[in-house]
Amino acid sequence: MTPETTRTERPAPAPASAPTRELAVLLSSTRRGARLARLLTVAHLADQGLPTEAAAQITAELAGNAVLHGRVPGRDFRLGLRVTGDGGDGGGVTLRIEVSDARGDRLPAVPGPPASEEAEGGRGLLLVEALADRWGVESWPPPRKTVWAELDLRP
Repeated sequence: MTPETTRTERPAPAPASAPTRELAVLLSSTRRGARLARLLTVAHLADQGLPTEAAAQITAELAGNAVLHGRVPGRDFRLGLRVTGDGGDGGGVTLRIEVSDARGDRLPAVPGPPASEEAEGGRGLLLVEALADRWGVESWPPPRKTVWAELDLRP
């Protein structure tokens, strides 16, 4: 990785009572940055012994959308991953995936069927909706927005 491709942000320490494992990184708003977001997600979860397939697909869709629809020249997008819980004592493990971009004026539309069966796009958020347990959009002070998805995981 080169300094132009990624910059890591350090998360605030988590309280001892609630195990949290986080990753936050700024990536270039390019297809290469979107691919790196997916690869970092897989590596981060695999290091913790957590399932990666659905999270990788969701990250790929959200990062791809940030690059395609949220790109502003010279501005990066941010990938945030947060794993909470440890699965012990009957408690669950939740993964929150957040992708923030610099186009707060372009909010994603509610997923619906693509315009036509031959359409090459328009299915990404349908996939996110199908794979995630919860998802949504948070507006930030201009010019940012964050699209997030949560998965309830089993280690």
